[in-house]
Amino acid sequence: MNIAVILAGGTGSRIGIDIPKQFINIQDKPILAYTLDNFQNDPQIDAIEIVSHKDWMNEVQRICARYRITKLKWLTHGGATFQESVRNGIFYLKGKILPEDIIVLSFGVSPLTTPDIIDDSIRVAKKHGNAISAEDFPLCTCIKDDEYGTTQNILRETIKGFSNPWSFKYGELMEAYMEAQRRGILDTIEPHTTSLYLALGKRLWFSKSSGYNFKITLKEDLDKFEGLLLLKKKWESEKSRMDR
Repeated sequence: MNIAVILAGGTGSRIGIDIPKQFINIQDKPILAYTLDNFQNDPQIDAIEIVSHKDWMNEVQRICARYRITKLKWLTHGGATFQESVRNGIFYLKGKILPEDIIVLSFGVSPLTTPDIIDDSIRVAKKHGNAISAEDFPLCTCIKDDEYGTTQNILRETIKGFSNPWSFKYGELMEAYMEAQRRGILDTIEPHTTSLYLALGKRLWFSKSSGYNFKITLKEDLDKFEGLLLLKKKWESEKSRMDR
């Protein structure tokens, strides 16, 4: 079984709006609903778990009902940090799914993750135990000496940028978080599960991504997402007109 675990527990503090960014409406539809649609409509996804901020669980249920997210099987609350939210989500599934099942972790604010990206993540995770959606970095890069300049170059050919989603065999993911708790390092490792795996000496495997597959983090990302939606509507309208 392939289970999408959608992380919707953030507060969106960096975006400067008084509601969590996953609940912001873009063209009269919450960002979270766009993300959920991607997994609802992918035939390879068998079930969905949502890890929500505890104060917004009713809103999550309302969104799922309105947008017919019928694959929703589990809803649980997140934690104070990303790591706590992931831990809560995977521990909540203990006894409910099998060790060989695939967990597809996704930010609730990554609304442009396409089926081919999701499916490749599942494929690589089944083969290697994990899969991290990633893409080559197109810009020249450097190490900051400070906030004002640098003297240290990084060859862009040697780096990858992690994207969304990240998939894992459930048993291995559970063991990683249990080991981190036993060693008392879970609270010291941020920001993500990728950081935890690397801290535990585990190898990460790349799966496909695209430049459109971005996480909404800053206010300008809202504008970028809305612009892409408007372009998509324009392309669909023109295609429909040409097909007549």
